[in-house]
Amino acid sequence: MTAPAACEPQDDALRYTVAVRALCEFTARCGDLDLRYTPAPTALEGIAGHARVAAGHGPGYEAEIALQGRYGPLRVRGRADGFDPALRRLEEIKTHRGSLARHNPGQRALHWAQAKVYGWLLCAARGLDALEVALVYLDVDSGQQTVLTETHTAEALRAHFDGQCARYLAWATREAAHRAARDAALAALAFPHPAFRSGQRELAAQVWRAATAGRCLLAQAPTGIGKTVATLFAQLKAAPGQRIDRVLYLAAKTSGRQMALDALAQLAGSGGAPVPLRVLELVARDKACEHPGSACHGQSCPLALGFFDRLDAARGAALDGHVLTQARVREVALAHGICPYYLSQELARWADVVVGDYNYWFDGGALLHALAQSLGWRVALLVDEAHNLVERARGMYGAQLPPELLRQARQSATAAREPGVKRALAAVRRALAALERGMEGDYAVHDGLPAPLAGALARCAQVLSEHMAAHPEQFDAPLLQWYFALLQFNGLLEGFDTQHALIDSQRAGPRQPCTVSLRCIVPGPHLAPRWAAAHTATLFSATLQPAHYHADLLGLPDTHGATEVAAPFAASQLQVRVARHISTRWAHRAASVTPIVALLARQFAAQPGNYLAFFSSYDYLDQVAGAFAAQHPGVPMWRQERRMGEAAQRDFLARFTEGGQGIAFAVLGGAFAEGVDLPGRRLIGAFLCTLGLPQVNPVNEQVRARMQALFGRGHDYAYLYPGLHKVVQAAGRVIRSPEDRGVVHLIDDRFARPEVRALLPAWWRVEGG
Repeated sequence: MTAPAACEPQDDALRYTVAVRALCEFTARCGDLDLRYTPAPTALEGIAGHARVAAGHGPGYEAEIALQGRYGPLRVRGRADGFDPALRRLEEIKTHRGSLARHNPGQRALHWAQAKVYGWLLCAARGLDALEVALVYLDVDSGQQTVLTETHTAEALRAHFDGQCARYLAWATREAAHRAARDAALAALAFPHPAFRSGQRELAAQVWRAATAGRCLLAQAPTGIGKTVATLFAQLKAAPGQRIDRVLYLAAKTSGRQMALDALAQLAGSGGAPVPLRVLELVARDKACEHPGSACHGQSCPLALGFFDRLDAARGAALDGHVLTQARVREVALAHGICPYYLSQELARWADVVVGDYNYWFDGGALLHALAQSLGWRVALLVDEAHNLVERARGMYGAQLPPELLRQARQSATAAREPGVKRALAAVRRALAALERGMEGDYAVHDGLPAPLAGALARCAQVLSEHMAAHPEQFDAPLLQWYFALLQFNGLLEGFDTQHALIDSQRAGPRQPCTVSLRCIVPGPHLAPRWAAAHTATLFSATLQPAHYHADLLGLPDTHGATEVAAPFAASQLQVRVARHISTRWAHRAASVTPIVALLARQFAAQPGNYLAFFSSYDYLDQVAGAFAAQHPGVPMWRQERRMGEAAQRDFLARFTEGGQGIAFAVLGGAFAEGVDLPGRRLIGAFLCTLGLPQVNPVNEQVRARMQALFGRGHDYAYLYPGLHKVVQAAGRVIRSPEDRGVVHLIDDRFARPEVRALLPAWWRVEGG
């Protein structure tokens, strides 16, 4: 018999479309959260596995069948993996590693749900009255296939399909109503203050134009004008007209995220009625974990037990409100007995604005980028303090093989009882030893990874993958840490090119083991696809000069725009003085301590108040702070310590009170050099006791050489620009509003050089230069 069509609507227009995978992930997941590490096939291995299964069938076998069906106003579409007409069998193919017996039952239920949805869509398309539905699991290592089959009538498959669609449609209808209300409110959104600050309107206009043109914008705007609220206001105003699904506000530090949340709270409450804007804060797992000593599965953590069974209720409760800060998500999650961190990951699918770290979009395995690609989001990016992205991206796309990790892995419990693992690790150590013997000094650059070492690393990764697939219940932290470092290294090695990256080996001294590093020098090739995946992106900071430096290193599209917003501050607000009689070069550092102490004391005596003094290292800071304390014990002082936690950082900043007095000593480029707002008399001056240039060493000299070859400005790209960005950021802590007054001392004779002066803010009037 011919199966009937899938609940075709009579007069209702088609309003919603969903992929089969997204439909089932919403409706069919159940059971525990289970994140025990099991090595999974790569995307390429998965594609090859599907082809291997298809090749094993007869000539009539059909692969990648496009299917779609309707349920009322909902269209469901996707591609079934395969159909064997001779067997009348539809196949859902899944590749894996390790024993199927250890797979999460909830994952198997999801696979069956997908297969049966495809089964109904095929029945409806081909007029079939019954069908065999199969899950085909292929172990990519052994080639073994496990086939699980069920036979269903078309009516049974249709009933399954209708049930899944009914659940999803109820949610989709709610979401559509939310989207309509959101867009209407954003179209009428008012700026949350009576007037724009000087420069704010210009910045907002440029962001809005970039959004409506669908392009990337590099925006330099001075510290203190309110960049956060201006960029968010403009992007949200543009969202309805540009059909933006998600605005992603990406920051480098916790302080940047908090400023965005504060600005969004102002914007959402700026009109007569609150704007129905769902704002989600994403935080790192170690900050959200309720049971840090437990593994992420139901047998270890109570909040992973039955996670997906309780997710629907928790998700609904969370989205009844609009502000999804870390604290609010935690409150809802614990009320429903599930993990706060993974609830926030789920809520990212439904938030309008997500505030999180750079890595959520730019990292190789970025959550938000993956969701945007799989769900077809139209995304707008706002990248806060974008001068930080160069170094952050280098870290994301670089990798190291520290000898200490290898040593700990070789001493692990697993290596002691598993001869195969022990041999694989020993082979890596022998290959590294051969590399070390060939080094003439303590540092060497390699055109590529030597073949013996590359082979040993590949074999070690294979052995560890097979072991972990076979024993997912075993948790061996040292071995797992080495394995993850190995996967990162091997993954980046596949796309290594000598233009934008380098491979080197370095040891601390003679007869010491070496660290092999794959260093990302120019992250642009990795980041370019991320810009292309967004409808629009605005990168903003007070220090994006020169624009070509950031465009080159970050891989911005050729069509990107650049703008510089004039500062709203007058030169009379800030005295900028160059101490030309002092050199902070390494060779002169000891001699610089006494004159720097004298300068700090003289300024404090002339104008008591709160000051920040920045240094190039903790050692330099300690030298000057120690001398200052000995010579001027009556002046209050406090200093940044190594590895300060968030509580200690808050205590450090709490000492900057209105009308307070003292000198704080900090490291340039550290936690207190940017993203810190100390308006009024809380901070009246800063001392920059360094030019901020990176240390001259073999690695940075290699960076300089690569930059010279690519851009013709090797020293500037490797040393001058990064150093001056830190200086300007730190000095920007002093003037935060048109009412502020203060002083900045630039302590080094090189600040008087024309090429350095050209990189300082145009509104500064420098004395002594």
